Amino acid sequence: MSAMDPTEVFRQEASELFEVLEGALLDLGQRPDDRELVDSAFRALHTIKGSGAMFGFDKVASFTHEFETAFDRVRKGEIKPTQELISVALAAKDYIRTLIEDPQSTDDIIGEAILDDLRRFVSADQPAAPVVAIAEAPPLAPAEGKQAGWHLYLEFESHILRNGSNPLDLLEDLCKLGPCFVVPVTDGIPFLDEMEPEDCYLKWDVKLHAACDKDAIDDVFMFVQDEMKLTLSPLAQIEAPAPAPLFLLIDEEPVPMAEMAAPVVEIAAAPIAEQPVAKAEPKPEAKPEPKAEAKREERGIATVRVQAERLDELMDRVGELVIAQARLSQLAASGSDLSIKMIAEEIERLASSLRDTTMGARMVPIGSLFGRFRRLVHDLSRDLSKPVEFVTTGEDTELDKTMIECLADPLVHLIRNAIDHGIEDNATRAANGKTEQGRIELAAVHSGAQVLVTVKDNGGGLNTARIRAKAEEQGLIAAGTVLTDHEIHQFLFHPGFSTAQTISALSGRGVGMDVVKRTIENMRGSIDLSTRPGQGTTVTLRLPLTLAIIEGLLIRVGEGRYIIPLSAVEECVELTAEDERSRGRNFLNVRGNLVPFLRLRELLTASGSPDKHQKTIIISTGETRVGLVADQIIGNHQTVIKSLSKLHSDVTIFSGATILGDGTAALILDVAQLVTLAQSKVEKQHISEAA
Repeated sequence: MSAMDPTEVFRQEASELFEVLEGALLDLGQRPDDRELVDSAFRALHTIKGSGAMFGFDKVASFTHEFETAFDRVRKGEIKPTQELISVALAAKDYIRTLIEDPQSTDDIIGEAILDDLRRFVSADQPAAPVVAIAEAPPLAPAEGKQAGWHLYLEFESHILRNGSNPLDLLEDLCKLGPCFVVPVTDGIPFLDEMEPEDCYLKWDVKLHAACDKDAIDDVFMFVQDEMKLTLSPLAQIEAPAPAPLFLLIDEEPVPMAEMAAPVVEIAAAPIAEQPVAKAEPKPEAKPEPKAEAKREERGIATVRVQAERLDELMDRVGELVIAQARLSQLAASGSDLSIKMIAEEIERLASSLRDTTMGARMVPIGSLFGRFRRLVHDLSRDLSKPVEFVTTGEDTELDKTMIECLADPLVHLIRNAIDHGIEDNATRAANGKTEQGRIELAAVHSGAQVLVTVKDNGGGLNTARIRAKAEEQGLIAAGTVLTDHEIHQFLFHPGFSTAQTISALSGRGVGMDVVKRTIENMRGSIDLSTRPGQGTTVTLRLPLTLAIIEGLLIRVGEGRYIIPLSAVEECVELTAEDERSRGRNFLNVRGNLVPFLRLRELLTASGSPDKHQKTIIISTGETRVGLVADQIIGNHQTVIKSLSKLHSDVTIFSGATILGDGTAALILDVAQLVTLAQSKVEKQHISEAA
């Protein structure tokens, strides 16, 4: 088991920080006065800069530093973030991501152009201020509610350099708060032969002449608070520093200090040796060390980063274990040894528990996927000049990580269509008495063993007449054919079908919705469309929780055995003699409700004569119910799903296969395809009866 490449670890952590940064920037567009969002964006930038420098991404560190500097006026509250500024900041974030993930695909000139735009936006209203004003300023006066000066004593952990933090960078950031005077404390430096080259032995005594509060100082050291001891005390008397350089590091003999201006000499003249750390320490309750240590321990046991490939491998091993357990249970059932049966039952219980635990480890909140689309909506809203509000609910709903990965592209197509085709332009919305801002709702909710993901807009709804006209134009239906609105809407999923008047970068080529349907069906899911003219459209995706292991119902048809996903099974009833006699009707009377059914023997061309007492399994998808007639219901079966080969891609009624306890294979029936097949048979029967 090889250790992960540290650079790859950085890329993964940077990806998470980019999500935080992008979310904070997008929220700033909605809440420009929220100080916490600005701080969150700066924390993400600061971490990316520090980690990038540590792992050798010098361009990332340099660009991010310039990004921070240009954005600093927003942090100080001097300007408010506008939509134009947010757009440039998002472009800067994309450029940093490219520098990390694929540095060869970009150029420095792109970064310079982004920084120029950023500086232009943040300094558009900045008044010119002569530099000499700093030297000629009167003695600093305390601002109301703030300390006018602070005495700091900084002592870093010896390993801080190994973690990628540079104390000198932190001191430079501290200097940005105001004039400061820094004296290094060298009494802890060992002899040369005892030195560790990667350890930090210096401490610093700092006098900061700035009307800032304690929180501003804490922000400078927010990322190293667990790796340092910081003592703070207010300066009793504040004197303006001389116009010498504001940031002085004394790493040689302190003799030149006597040549400096009197006020500075007076501040620096107090020998550090005569100022024990205890004198500058704040009140005992302000010491953060035990609390910080407790927090560090708590974080250490909260999560563990594991490669996705290892989870996949673990899932494969659990699947093999489930198959072996099924074989053991079958062998135990065929014998009479009670001890073997007890062991088989215990292993079955443990295998089931291990399966649930492993599947739980693979479950990911769908909110990690939903967050990606905020940027998509923001950019499309800007490009199409359509103000759109994006609302998400059910972010805590969990899905298998494989499902999350497969679901990304379909949702991109659906959201793009909703904004491009669904949401009207401003003039049309105003004429219809609607608000100027459109609305896209993305929601997820558990429904039994399925997850329902819906994309809803408040646009104009589907134009059924235009869809029908386009279908007739492409020869998909004959003119005058009687079809329901639901059937007409299904043409949207036909390859190459589009109702767009012109071809644009977003739509018009008919590529998109057919890919959505094919992807969802490959995930053993289904897709439903509902629309209300003038009020909007809702697309509902019905998805299983996982693609790895499911509970199935094992049935027999002729000599073959098949699996039906148990989540789709509603009930099982016996096929009565009356139902047998009505062979041409293909409907069951289930407590007064007519349910169409399919005879699996005919569908699968099973050999031999059917059993005398056949069973009907009622399955459902959405609001549609269908019966499947089988010879025998064998029972429940833990099903490890194995994909079919490409040679069987045209066999649509099967979604996969599994291995049974006796080593034979059983095909898994695709419920959605069977329901569609039953519906088409019912429609053909209605047409023939009408004729």
